[in-house]
Order: sequence, then structure tokens, then C-alpha cells
Amino acid sequence: MIARETTPLLPAGASKKLKTPLPKRQIGILMALQLAEPIASMSIFPYINQLIRELGVTGGDDAAVGYYAGIIESLFFAAQALTVLRWSRLSDRIGRKPVLVIGLSGACISMLCFGLSRTFWSLVISRCVCGFLNGNIGVMKTMIGESTDSTNMAQAFALIPIVWSLGGFIGPLMGGTLARPQDHWPVLFANSFWGKYPYFLPCAVAACLFVLVLFIMTMSLEETLSTKRRPKLTSAALGVSSGEPLHQKPMADTSLRSLLTPTVVTPIVNYAMFAFLDISRRALVPLFYSTPIYLGGLGFDPSSIGSWLALFGIMDGVFQALFFAKLVDRLGPKRLFSVSVSSYVSLMVVLPIMSWLARARGGVDYAVTLALLSQLVLSTICGMGFGTLLMIITASAPTKNALGTINGLAQTSASIARAIGPAFTTSLFAASKEHSLLGGNAVFFILFILACALRWLGSRLPDEIQVRDE
Repeated sequence: MIARETTPLLPAGASKKLKTPLPKRQIGILMALQLAEPIASMSIFPYINQLIRELGVTGGDDAAVGYYAGIIESLFFAAQALTVLRWSRLSDRIGRKPVLVIGLSGACISMLCFGLSRTFWSLVISRCVCGFLNGNIGVMKTMIGESTDSTNMAQAFALIPIVWSLGGFIGPLMGGTLARPQDHWPVLFANSFWGKYPYFLPCAVAACLFVLVLFIMTMSLEETLSTKRRPKLTSAALGVSSGEPLHQKPMADTSLRSLLTPTVVTPIVNYAMFAFLDISRRALVPLFYSTPIYLGGLGFDPSSIGSWLALFGIMDGVFQALFFAKLVDRLGPKRLFSVSVSSYVSLMVVLPIMSWLARARGGVDYAVTLALLSQLVLSTICGMGFGTLLMIITASAPTKNALGTINGLAQTSASIARAIGPAFTTSLFAASKEHSLLGGNAVFFILFILACALRWLGSRLPDEIQVRDE
């Protein structure tokens, strides 16, 4: 049964209603969908730079790999930015589930095509197809908002960064481990197919995950759009007494123009900026790991990259599960977001220090490993920013029937930022190394300045969040 909002969140110090229990099956299925997304998207990170080198598009110039890898990583978000708002608004008309089915099917097909790609342009097409057909994230957040009320919404949204972190652990580990299976398990993968398509296996496993989630969702997920939901035949469920005539409540104005108020726009702008910095970090770190030491990287192979990214994922997930809700209660969403952004500022100082240590010591020793661990800790703290912003964005909706549009706006803004982020950052990294801009550290300096700007922008967020219930 889908929970319905009944009372607003009360300010601190006021009496509080008992929390409504989360609809566990509904939220569990949505979290399975959320888990499949980062597993698939992040599974390419450990080997994408090696794949670009093997395709020969750089002409043997290792410093130029970042340009092409950034384009591949950005195309999904560029394509998604063009369509995600349309998918979200379409879900307001035809229902949430049909849009999720289209998105999962598109993601499955595109992953298989990515694994079978042998040219740069086939990689481009497969990522674009995935982005055009995938509006799942915005619709999923809308369903969470519609499946909860004001007493348990924060609890549900706190699960999103935890599950994303789990996907961030499984995805890179899977991509790094299953890439080039002939090298690891030559007896099992002796067929020439695996030599011709050495990166198909992680893509095929990711596609199977999408099929599994699609099956579970089709069988068990309950539609949350009120006009498409099966009506309950009891007066209590309908929200009317037995003597009252059933009538339709007047719908609030949910046009785009009516929603573009400071209360809605400010959190969305913060979300877009944070998404830009986050995806830039996620694209920059594996490129930094794979770049040879003499060019200012760490010279890791895909397996090592996958292991370090997986370690970050598990650290992030455990930290979010144990401390996120407690920190939100203690600090509040706005202050916790400020802490997250401040950790990003510190991270942009640690990375060039790590580069200098690796070159000075001629490799990765205990000092570089210590810097790596500090980088993982800062990245984990930084990851808490998304959960806080999701709570603030959802609370900014004037009514529930505006959730789809607001989440669509937020996801469109984030997709545009994520489309720009990888290409901008990896290209700036390559240019920094090729032309020795600021000693090869220009990319870290630029991201440092942008993070400081976001720190100021976050100060414009509301001090407390309040849900306006219908």
C-alpha cells in the first residue's frame, strides 16, 4: 500500500507525530532500480581509458586519452538532459511504471552495444541511446516522494546515497575484474570472441542486472501516480466519509513558469553545481590513477583502479548507512551540505600532493598510499551532499502533483552539468599535463575555485526544510 502525506514536518521543539512505517516492498524495488544504475554506469570507469588507447583514436598519445574518455562519459548525460524532463512530464500522464520500463530496456540494450563496440563512434552511439531513453532517476525520485509522507520521507531519501555507494562499490569492482577475461581466465574464455570483444563481459553482466530488475518491477512495483493507481473501495482509503460525495480536488498549477520560484530554483541550482563537481571528480580520479607517473598520475592498471574505486564505494556506503541520518539530525541538511562541499575543496589539494609524492618517490609507496586513503575519506564525506539536496528539493514542492515536474527539472539541470563535467575536466587534465599549466595542476585549481563558489551558493539554501502537504 502506498503511504500518503497527512501532516507537515514540524519545526524543532514541537511535538512530532509518530513516523509512518516505510512501504518496504515498494521502496526495496525502487532501491534495486537505483542500485542497477550506478553498477552499469560506473563499471566502465576502470577500463574506459584503456579501451580508448586500444582503439587507437589517440594515435599513441597517452596524454590525449582524457579528451576522448571525457566525451564518452559525458555523452550519456548530454543525451539525458535533452529528454529527461519530457520523460518526467510523460510519467505525469501515462504513469511512472511505463516510463521506467522504457528506461530499463534502453539501458540494457545500450550496455550490450557498448560491449560490442569496436570503434569510437559506436561507443558514442551506444551511450547516446542510453541517455535518450533513460529518464529513470527523476521518475524514481518522484515515486519515492509519492510512496512516503512527511514523517518518513527523509528516511527513504537517505537510502539513495547508501544504495548509490553500494553500486559505486560493485560497479568498478565488476568492471575491473571482468574486463579482458581472457587474461584472467584463459581456459574459461578461450573462444576468439572474448579476444575480439575483451570488454563485453562486464557489459553483459550489467545488462542482465537490468533484465532482472525489469522483471521484478513489472511483477511487484505498485504504480504511484494517483490517476493510474487502482482505486481502493473503502471510504477510508478514498479519504471521504460515507456520507460525503466523492469529488476531485482541484489540481494546483504545476506549469513550469509557476514553479520557477526562489524556493524551487535555489536547491536545483545547488544540485546542478554539485552534480557537476561530483561527476568531474568521478571522471578525474580513474584518469588520474591510470595516467603514467611521469605525466603526473599513479600508473595503475584497470584491476587496481577497480579495486581502489570499489574500496571507496564500500567505505562510502558504510559511512552513509551508519552516520548520514544521525548527522542530518544533528547538523541539519544545510550545514551537512556545507561540510560535504568543504571536503571537496580539501580533496582538490590532496590530489596534486599525491601526484608530487608519486613522482618524487618514483612510485606508489606508503606515503602515496596514505594520501590515497585520505582522498577516499574526503570523497566519502563529500558524497553526503546528494542526500541532503534531495531532501531539500523534495521539500520545495508546493504539492505532490508538482513532484514529477520538479524532479524532472532537477534531473535535467544535473544531466546538463554531468554532460559538461567529464569532458571539461578530463580535457582540462590533458591540457594541464600537455602544456604544463600551473605545473600540470590547472585542473585541480579550477575545481578548487568552483567548489569554493558552491560553498557560497549553499549558504543560500533554507536553514530548515518544511514539507507542504496536500
